[in-house]
Amino acid sequence: MKRNGSLLLLAFIIAAAPLFVIRDSEFAGADGKAEEAVQTIAPQYKPWVQAIFEPPGGEVETLLFSVQAAIGAGIIGYIIGVYKGRSSRRDEVK
Repeated sequence: MKRNGSLLLLAFIIAAAPLFVIRDSEFAGADGKAEEAVQTIAPQYKPWVQAIFEPPGGEVETLLFSVQAAIGAGIIGYIIGVYKGRSSRRDEVK
């Protein structure tokens, strides 16, 4: 169990490192392009809220999205595995 915790911590450090290492990047995400389009269509528009955290670049934004997708897939896979295991155990008891 201690090894799993160490591996999880290492994965978190690897995923979070670009947030602190990359300061500026050349790629723009879809949010930036959407903001440009809105400013072109309605220049007087003011955003309702401000971002809590602004990633330093598109690569970091992509990384965060990928990590979020991987966590979600892991949770879904875990839940499917739990139900499959319960079903198998129920079948063995009968």
